[in-house]
Amino acid sequence: MIAIKLPEAGSRRSNASPPPAIKAGDRTNAVSLAPEAAVAAGVPGSRRPFGPYDRDQPDRAGSGGIGRRGAGSIPRRHPSPVVQQRLMNFQALRHCTFSAHLDCHYLLHVPDAVTPATLLVVTLHGFGSNPETMMRLTGMMAGDAHVIASLQGPNHFYTDAKAENVGYGWITRRHAASSIRLHHEMVLHVLDEAGRNCGIPPGRRILAGFSQSVGLNYRLAATHPDAVRGVVGVCGGLPSDWETGPYQAMKASVLHIARRGDEFYPPGVTEQYPRRLGLRAADVEFHLIDGGHAFPSKARVFAEPWIARIIA
Repeated sequence: MIAIKLPEAGSRRSNASPPPAIKAGDRTNAVSLAPEAAVAAGVPGSRRPFGPYDRDQPDRAGSGGIGRRGAGSIPRRHPSPVVQQRLMNFQALRHCTFSAHLDCHYLLHVPDAVTPATLLVVTLHGFGSNPETMMRLTGMMAGDAHVIASLQGPNHFYTDAKAENVGYGWITRRHAASSIRLHHEMVLHVLDEAGRNCGIPPGRRILAGFSQSVGLNYRLAATHPDAVRGVVGVCGGLPSDWETGPYQAMKASVLHIARRGDEFYPPGVTEQYPRRLGLRAADVEFHLIDGGHAFPSKARVFAEPWIARIIA
């Protein structure tokens, strides 16, 4: 800690002892200096004192110590207070964690008639998107004869400078394990709630995702193998620990659709997915089609026959 103390009021500098020497940036000694000397010595936290008429505006460099009223300003009448600075030890900070109640949201489409042929499709949007968009895209892929539950990511943020549009996400590099756990809890809750309310058993439940949510969905299917009958991944990736993580054999069939012009998941990466997915899943169907990182309008061409094949 550095303490700077002004001379007593009325004392004359010519009669005072010269201030002790101090090295610029010294953080260990406690010294008594006039503020001007502290500034010249580079004492951390020191500054020029303000006069009684310029406390809202510090002296500018090169002003010769004259405040904003100019050369005729009234001189300082009172000494500045002692300036103290305590340096924090950031290496000693503790990281604390707690859990809190979180309201989660999803949109639900229920057809006019729920029959033994009706499926439950739980679908997850990509980074920066929303459940409304993913509901529309999933309806184009699966059709409106099925129950569709579109989840909203738990992380929300503005997607434009004017703060008019809100996007949602699922995970970041910070605290990834917590995000994975929350994703699994949310998806399992909706699978159970919507499945029970609509009378659709796990054998007729499909988990779908686009982009960021794809890898999370694969994690869930390999961690809870009885949760769903099939997993659809569109323009997404695999978990980074897919080969080495504590996963089980997947009972779900997999349909993965990749695109040749995808800048985030290029063909050089996705062409390895059939082999890599096959390490955990016995039934993998893979399609590499033209286009960029976008949900394909003709996804139903691939999804419809795949569903007919895996659902008894």
